[in-house]
Amino acid sequence: MYATRTDGPLPHELILSLQRVLNIQEAEDDPLNALADDFNPVQVLNSYFPDEASLAKIESVQAKLAQDEEQLQREIDALHEQLRRDQNPRRMQLIQEMISDLLGQMSRIREKAAESEAVVRDITKDIQVLDLAKKNLILSMTTLKRLQMLVNALNQLEEQVAEKRYDEIVNSLGAVKEISATFKSYTSIQRISQIWRRIQEIQGDLRTKIDKDFEAFHMHTSASPSHQTLYAACLCADLLGPDVRAQLVDRYVALQLREYRRIFKATDEAGGLDNVERRFRWFGRVLQGHDAEAAGAWPEEWRVGWALVAKFVDFTREDMVGLLSKAGSALDVKLLLDTLQQTLDFEASMARKLGAPLKEILEASSPSSSRPIRPISSAFEPHLGVFVDAQDKAIANMLAPHLASKSAKPRLSIDTASASEHGDEAEAPPVVVLPSSTELFYVYRQSLEACAKLSTGKTLYDLGEVLKKWLRTYAEDVLIAGLKKPPTQPRKSTETRYDANELKNACMLINTADYCQRTAAELGETIREKINDDFKEKITFQAEQDIFVSVVSAAIAVLLRELEAACEPSFLTMTRTSWANLNQVSGQSPYVPDLVNAIEQVVDMVKPMVEQKKYFRNFLDKASSLILTRFTNALVKSRPLKEIGAEQLLIDLQAVKASLLKYAGDSSSSYARSVTKSTTRLEALLKVIVTPIDPADGFILNYILQIGDDSFSNFQKILDLKGTPKTEQNSLLDTFVTTTSTKRDLESTSFLSSLDMDPPAASQTASLMSPSGSRINLPSLLVGKDGLSGLGSPPLPSPVPSIESQPKPEGTPQKRDVFMDVRRLVSFGLRRDTAPPS
Repeated sequence: MYATRTDGPLPHELILSLQRVLNIQEAEDDPLNALADDFNPVQVLNSYFPDEASLAKIESVQAKLAQDEEQLQREIDALHEQLRRDQNPRRMQLIQEMISDLLGQMSRIREKAAESEAVVRDITKDIQVLDLAKKNLILSMTTLKRLQMLVNALNQLEEQVAEKRYDEIVNSLGAVKEISATFKSYTSIQRISQIWRRIQEIQGDLRTKIDKDFEAFHMHTSASPSHQTLYAACLCADLLGPDVRAQLVDRYVALQLREYRRIFKATDEAGGLDNVERRFRWFGRVLQGHDAEAAGAWPEEWRVGWALVAKFVDFTREDMVGLLSKAGSALDVKLLLDTLQQTLDFEASMARKLGAPLKEILEASSPSSSRPIRPISSAFEPHLGVFVDAQDKAIANMLAPHLASKSAKPRLSIDTASASEHGDEAEAPPVVVLPSSTELFYVYRQSLEACAKLSTGKTLYDLGEVLKKWLRTYAEDVLIAGLKKPPTQPRKSTETRYDANELKNACMLINTADYCQRTAAELGETIREKINDDFKEKITFQAEQDIFVSVVSAAIAVLLRELEAACEPSFLTMTRTSWANLNQVSGQSPYVPDLVNAIEQVVDMVKPMVEQKKYFRNFLDKASSLILTRFTNALVKSRPLKEIGAEQLLIDLQAVKASLLKYAGDSSSSYARSVTKSTTRLEALLKVIVTPIDPADGFILNYILQIGDDSFSNFQKILDLKGTPKTEQNSLLDTFVTTTSTKRDLESTSFLSSLDMDPPAASQTASLMSPSGSRINLPSLLVGKDGLSGLGSPPLPSPVPSIESQPKPEGTPQKRDVFMDVRRLVSFGLRRDTAPPS
């Protein structure tokens, strides 16, 4: 343990001395030090017994360890004895006396060092005084030499100013200002103060002479100095200060423009809004005269031409503000646009002539302390609302013939378009989109280009809002209104057929809405590229794009409505067939060819008319779900089926499946997998019904194999479909419970859990014949995964609200879907194969 002082640790040298006195040595080579931190008994044992043969020496090893233990104990006892001896009070007293002696020696050394420092300071005192005197002497000589140089330069400058030798004054004045700057701290000295006042007087005299020379130049007198003299005078003015330079330029600009306000008074004809071009021509002559007569008198870096343009722009902008405000609402749009275009052309010509953007010219000519100078065209910005209103009116006039009438013929615009656009189908090619949509976006492009030339600020933003308004109007009053079926007499079930014109109409609207949706996105990007940064984040056409996606959804719903109308007679025949009375299976049922033919007629007509194949795949997806849903409803409603009837329906289902898979194209597509999955479940249901009840065990095992659940209610549905008498059902149900209780791997539910045993009647499903009564939820029609996930549409605005929000007549039973999986299909969410190809 190291000894310490009461006022701090002992010096390192003292500690080493104490160690030598006490014979303290660190046992660096002690082998036990290695075991102090990382002792591992397993390693030690492995060193003694490296293998099994070494275990025979365990007694000798134990004897050696006991011997080592005795030796360590003797060493410990010896150390205890040494520690007791080293703690002797007399020895500690000796150590303290030695410490006291060492501290005394250190104190005496410190005193001797202080005395030595005082002696050295006394010896070098005179040397320091001499160094200071030398420094002051050098400074004085330098200052006197500079003073002499200043006086000589000042005398020379005074002579040059008197004779107005500006080219020589530039060098002399620069030298005087540079040298005099070193004497600024000595102005309290009388001689220096006199010289300082003399410098100011000479500069004032020089400024007066420069003013007189420029005045003579402006007045064009006989004593007018040359351009070379004035150029040198400008260089001298630069040395006098920026205020002198600004005064000379402002005076020159004011003289050049002094007639401007007199000639172009706002109350005179020349100062009217329709004579703005005369202003620009007048200034053009002024600028031309400046370049020819006065430009050589001014240094290029003074940018006097920039100052002329900036002052003219400032004056003209103030006049334009007053004239436009005075015109107010009576302002003529054509006059406003013509005047603004002339102004923009003038500003562009000035920028080209001076080789810099007009904004940079105005900022360079506007002192930071004064108000900033804005371009002339900025005066028109608050009044460009009349341009936006004019564009609004022009678009309204263009769309007027196409807008749907609010009278009893809401589809007038589409019907007229169909008649005029299609014409003779044998001679004219089919129209892919409504020409009114291409005409609308052509007008949009023209308006944007015109507006971007006039303003890229709030006016362009306001025009964008107008364009969005008419996009919504076009979607609602032209496209969505075109989906409304005209009121007709309700058709009887036997007359139910699809309407070819409705299919053509819907396909054209799908193409048109898709074109409008894509072009609206491009329109938003174009505006964002042109508009000022302050408005970029506010520009979005997403809501308008969503409306057009909703139009696509509604049009696909119309296609599905017509498909169901075409298939309705076949499903009615299927429902009215007495399947329980069939005695034998005889190929396809009579309704199947009609059903397959109806499906193929509708699909084959839709396929070539839909331009974007992703929408056709979407339609196919929903059409297959619709057909299989109606087939299942008819199957359930036709019970009892019996074995022969179920076997006949299996054959019919295969024909319907083959008809649907005809359009799959690729058997590995999700459409083919979806159709196969839905029909496989129907096949499983029919295969269970085909199985005879006797024997009961075989029937139940077949149910478990085909359906795969232990649901009591699902099994009873099968019995109801087979028409099993209630008396037999009880024993079958008991056997089913007994059999399934021993099978732990069965599910509690299956696709039969969602099977509706009371499906809607055919008259109730006819609500699909009109968009307002359709079961299809339009907003969710295009909301799906992958490529079309971004096309999700919000609820349709009036006059076509969300389909499922329509009120239902009182007494109408709530519709329920047949299969859980089919329910998901009929919800019209897009599958992966409906996404556009990457």
